Amino acid sequence: MSDWPRIAPAGVDGMVVTFAPRLSEPANRAALALRGAIEAARWPEVQETAVSLVSTYLRLDPLADPSGLEERLRRLVGARDWMAEPLPGERRLIRIPTCYDGDHAPQLDEAAEMAGLTRAQAVDALASAPLRVLTIGFAPGQPYIGELPSEWDIPRLRQLTPRVKAGALTVAIRQLVLFAVAAQTGWRQVGQTAARLFDPAAAQPFLLRPGDAVAFPPVDADRLAALMRDPSGGISIEPTAWA
Repeated sequence: MSDWPRIAPAGVDGMVVTFAPRLSEPANRAALALRGAIEAARWPEVQETAVSLVSTYLRLDPLADPSGLEERLRRLVGARDWMAEPLPGERRLIRIPTCYDGDHAPQLDEAAEMAGLTRAQAVDALASAPLRVLTIGFAPGQPYIGELPSEWDIPRLRQLTPRVKAGALTVAIRQLVLFAVAAQTGWRQVGQTAARLFDPAAAQPFLLRPGDAVAFPPVDADRLAALMRDPSGGISIEPTAWA
């Protein structure tokens, strides 16, 4: 019998359901699907839900009795094979124009070589791979995106890059991180976007949400400069069934 999924308390007012010890596509899909089911159930004790790469988190009303909820959660988790569940509905395809040229992609050649690809092959792979937002973390609205094919299972840098700009596209361990703010990083920068991932004044402050499909079509440096002046960053959003 498998030890997964596991249900455990998290802090003083949370519970977490973990589907696997490490990232896999089915485990991430399971976490997304369970969160969708819990949101649809509208349990009154649950004040907030979130997902990590392989887990679903529930933040509870601290004044509620958690015992009844835990039993309901165990029944729900045991009722289905969550690894085989489809992704939640109302998903979107977000196309984010990306410049892979010169100083906008300072470590693309290195990353491509480690993946056994030419620069052109690497750009094509990054621009066309079917990807989705796995989770949001590190900074408000900042997505972890994956999974890339196995050749992109490349390590992080040994030394941190002191600073990448907001909108930088970086890669490591078969994932992409699109930076919401300027920051140092151990991930290799392979592109630059004009994406504005976090707007605290907006009704929906985060541009991306877990489960969204994402694509990074290439643009040249002149087009990127123009998109930097565009409040939308050139991003397009449409419904999708893309896995």
